[in-house]
Amino acid sequence: MAPPAFVRLAAHPLRWALLTTLAGDDLRVRELTERVGRPQNLVSYHLRLLRDGGLVTATRSSFDGRDSYYHLDLDRCSAALAETGAALHPAVRPGPAPAPSGRIAVLFVCTGNSARSPIAEALLHRRSGGRVAVASAGTRPKSALDPDALRVLREGFGIDVAGQRPRSVDAVAGRRFDHVITLCDKAREACPEFPHHPRRRHWSVAEPSGQGAFRRTAAEIDTRVRHLLPDLVAAQDKEARS
Repeated sequence: MAPPAFVRLAAHPLRWALLTTLAGDDLRVRELTERVGRPQNLVSYHLRLLRDGGLVTATRSSFDGRDSYYHLDLDRCSAALAETGAALHPAVRPGPAPAPSGRIAVLFVCTGNSARSPIAEALLHRRSGGRVAVASAGTRPKSALDPDALRVLREGFGIDVAGQRPRSVDAVAGRRFDHVITLCDKAREACPEFPHHPRRRHWSVAEPSGQGAFRRTAAEIDTRVRHLLPDLVAAQDKEARS
């Protein structure tokens, strides 16, 4: 997959120097040559590429019609940067995250279903405002949720899941999911295939141990969940168009 046009243009050191130089001044070629310290023929070549890419424009000097001033189109650069971010990941797109147009079902899986996956379940439910049908399960579920997981959700996010119990992936094997996300490396290898062919994802999140580690793990999962939501909507829109 080729990188976006803005990346290809701006990544060259001389073109980046020209863009940053033109960000504050409209300049003639000879002035740009002096500023960036490169030969005029080389500067002219790269200016032509920036003009072809729509990032730089040229206007004839009203003082000397034989000369031209080069101008950086900051609006076009801003739009190109937004397009570049969206090409990397939908969450990098500026503005508020889009809401799902229909129900999306997500399953989080870890080994014991006592910490990481129930934390992810609770946070995605909160972040999506209940618009995502989210569940969690374990490949080898424990008998109860970890007290530190309960504490970090309650104290850090105001979420109470004390009545929830770990369950096996076998208990949800018959449900339809759009996305199945494993949160530990052991679970990735042990997670079974599901009917309806959900999209499989993997987050390699270390198993927490101790209150400080649980806070860091919850913060990491929350960041991943916030970035997941726009990606879920983008995948839903793509499927609807296909």
